[in-house]
Amino acid sequence: MSPPMQSRYDLVCFDMDGVLTKLRSSWYWIHQSLGVDNEKSYQAFVNGEIDEPEFMRRDIGLWMHTKPGISERDLVHYFQSMPVIDGIQETVAALRENGLRCVIISGGIDLAAQMLTNEYGFDDCVADHIETGSDGRLTGEGRMVVNLRDKGVFVKKYIAEYGTTKERTVSLGNSFTDIPMFKRSGMSIAFNPTDPYTSEAATHTVRSDNIADVLDYILPTDDH
Repeated sequence: MSPPMQSRYDLVCFDMDGVLTKLRSSWYWIHQSLGVDNEKSYQAFVNGEIDEPEFMRRDIGLWMHTKPGISERDLVHYFQSMPVIDGIQETVAALRENGLRCVIISGGIDLAAQMLTNEYGFDDCVADHIETGSDGRLTGEGRMVVNLRDKGVFVKKYIAEYGTTKERTVSLGNSFTDIPMFKRSGMSIAFNPTDPYTSEAATHTVRSDNIADVLDYILPTDDH
């Protein structure tokens, strides 16, 4: 009997919104849950009139105005019903069985990323933080941890942390903000891409309602 084939990769970096979730953003999920509209702030951000921290501040302000006293517990409650893509459990389990590390790098909200990490067995996650006071209530401030202009910084960080190389790293994303992750990886997968640039920048494009379809590209074919 021949020994199992070794995977060519050690690390897989997943975007969260639109890849692991069926949402355009975890921020948007809270807007939807509270029935608020941030279109005005979004347009101001897109037009370069406000920066990302101010964009976060305005979004959080909308929530606090709509639900006075809103707390971290409320956000966790909303995220528990967040729609996720099929196949996350199977995908992470298969990758971990083959010795690969799995991390989430997201410009979304860290509470959502942490819930997915805990539930499905990812090794780590990084995302933006919503500040709360000692009573657990939102303060109105957010902390930008992941700069959407260069998510590749965190791919580099995890490569160093797990002692691997660019060539042995895979990144998955769905939008142009994930392209800097692709550039820091030996292989990249555009998963249900929202724009043509993401597909063009990726090694492979996968359109599916099940994330496990990416395993064919990452793992040796006789392993699953």
